Amino acid sequence: MTAATRPVLTGGCQCGAIRFALSAPPMKVSICHCRMCQKASGAPFASFAEIETADFGWTRGTPSSFRSSSLAERDFCTACGTPLSFRRIDGSKIEIMTGTFDRPDRLVPTRQYGTEARLGWVVAIANLPSQTTLQNYGPEKLDGIVSHQHPDHD
Repeated sequence: MTAATRPVLTGGCQCGAIRFALSAPPMKVSICHCRMCQKASGAPFASFAEIETADFGWTRGTPSSFRSSSLAERDFCTACGTPLSFRRIDGSKIEIMTGTFDRPDRLVPTRQYGTEARLGWVVAIANLPSQTTLQNYGPEKLDGIVSHQHPDHD
C-alpha cells in the first residue's frame, strides 16, 4: 500500500502500538475452527479477512511474529499481546483477524475451515441468554471503568 492511497479499512491492536490500513477490500472473510487457530486466538475459533499484501500496510509500529508451523507465521503486538494476522511464509496474501479492524461489522464471514475441530456448542451461541454490557455491570460500575484500550480510529 502506498502512502498516497486512501484506506478502505483500518485497524490495530488493543493498545494502539500497531495500526494497519487496507487500500482495497478483503478478497474473502472466513472463520477457522482448527486447533491451531483456537490456541492462537485464545477463542473457540478465529475470523480472518484475506488481503493481497500489496493492498495492506502496517501504518504504526511493527508486529512481532511467531512461526506457528512450517507453513505460516502469525503476527502479534508485543506490547499488549493482541493477535493480528496469519501469513503463509511463501504467500502473497495476509489474513488479518477481523476483531482488530476499527469496523469489524463490515467483515462478514462467508465460509468456514477446520470444522473437524469445531466445538459442538458453537452453533448454539446465538440462542444463549444475553445481556448488554450495561445490563451486566449496571450504570454505576460501568461509569467507573477506565479503559486503556486505543479507540477504533487514529
